[in-house]
Amino acid sequence: MTYRTLDEISETLSPAEERFERARRTVGLAAAPLAGVAVFLATAGLPDPQQRLAGILTFVIVAWITEAVPIPVTAALGLALCVLTGVAPAADVFGAFASSTIFLFIGSFIIAAAMMKHGLHRRFAFRMLSLPGVAGSTYRTIVVLGVTTMVISAFISNTATTAMMLPIALGVVATLSGFVAEGGDPRRLRFATATMLMLAYSASIGGLLTPIGSPPNLIGRGLIEKATDARIPFFTWVLIALPIVLVMFALLAVVLLWLNRPEARRIEGARAYIEGERAQLGRMSRGERNTLIAFATAVVLWITPGVVGIVAGDTSGAYRAVLSRIDEGVVAVLAAALLFVLPVDWRARRFTLTWNEAVRIDWGTILLFGSGIALGGLLSETGLAKTVGQNLSGLLGISSLLGLTVLATVVAVLISETTSNTASVGIVVPIVIPIAVAAGISPVIPALAAVFGASYGFMLPVSTPPNAIVYGSGMVPITRMVRSGLVFDLLGAVVIVAGVTLMAQALGLA
Repeated sequence: MTYRTLDEISETLSPAEERFERARRTVGLAAAPLAGVAVFLATAGLPDPQQRLAGILTFVIVAWITEAVPIPVTAALGLALCVLTGVAPAADVFGAFASSTIFLFIGSFIIAAAMMKHGLHRRFAFRMLSLPGVAGSTYRTIVVLGVTTMVISAFISNTATTAMMLPIALGVVATLSGFVAEGGDPRRLRFATATMLMLAYSASIGGLLTPIGSPPNLIGRGLIEKATDARIPFFTWVLIALPIVLVMFALLAVVLLWLNRPEARRIEGARAYIEGERAQLGRMSRGERNTLIAFATAVVLWITPGVVGIVAGDTSGAYRAVLSRIDEGVVAVLAAALLFVLPVDWRARRFTLTWNEAVRIDWGTILLFGSGIALGGLLSETGLAKTVGQNLSGLLGISSLLGLTVLATVVAVLISETTSNTASVGIVVPIVIPIAVAAGISPVIPALAAVFGASYGFMLPVSTPPNAIVYGSGMVPITRMVRSGLVFDLLGAVVIVAGVTLMAQALGLA
């Protein structure tokens, strides 16, 4: 559930927490529209669509942070305001919901629903927790989940990886919550929050490791190679990204667990419980086997483009053909459809999942992220993002390699907070390259830093699909995501600037 009212969570809050939540949500009712109007008036020199969009985005972001009204409702309201104020026609604004990413969410959520219905997520979770030394420590459990997610995300998109790992993470939380805090609501445990944020953030970090790990990587590399004489082969990209990924994950493991310290570090008796539960699971049921078939189908098809890219080369015709046809959203829908035709009892015509069970997925998250895609697209189409980037560059008077690299990274991170990382790359890289050329600086390093920075939006549910997916679990309060995300935005910018500058120069890309 993406949003719960104060009344729905009041029983789990302390008196001080309830006062804070009441004040935050009440203040937001006035602060969000006032902030929107203030920014609208302050940007009077911009073209009308840009000025209106700036005000609407400010209103939406403040309302999201304060949760003055349900977050998905705020997102949809932002789109309605864009149409009402003439920022763009309704067909253009709401057309973003035709994105294949939306169908990836829907299909993945349906597969996750089947996993939880038949208990397959618990089987996966028990298997992971049975690894030596894992179940006895909340810290090791969270880090192992993060490492697994990061490695998978290097070859499958961040979104697909997070959707694939979410049911397993939910199973881990459900299994260990009783040991972490007796009688504790998983939705209120720091352990659960840390687990979900580790899942989202490690997917975003791991996606940088290879050119095929995330769509923005290929888009950004193509823009750089087209505008410059630089060539960034697959292995060169890995050499540049590897130190950045390793350092960032190490910081993630330390800082995330410090900011969201689990209620208990050691878990006494968990291993014996897990072994007992695994023994009781017995053989897979027909429903589990059918769900595993659908899940495996999705995973194999999601991996296929990456395998082809590694074998044939990510510039080959074979890779491009496979990538264009085996779309992640299509794969998720196909795999989910199997759940409605694989029977658990043919005579009774009972199948793995019913439609009434499937429609219980979290539509709020889907509405939220679809709205995020739409608002991000408007940032680009109205030229507001380009205006922000150019004005920042002119205001700061940057003319050095380090200064421009810092600017490119920071702007990419900021824009990715309110739009998709793919859109962020498409906005920032074309701005950075001509600025660098005009300043007599090699554009490769700042442009590459912008590509990396585009995947480092950690603060808001709409910043990246992984953020939206874990926010939909109901275990990540918006205030904790903003606090943790702000820290990792800052750390990520530093790591990217240092890592890209040093590695690109060492490899002769400057």
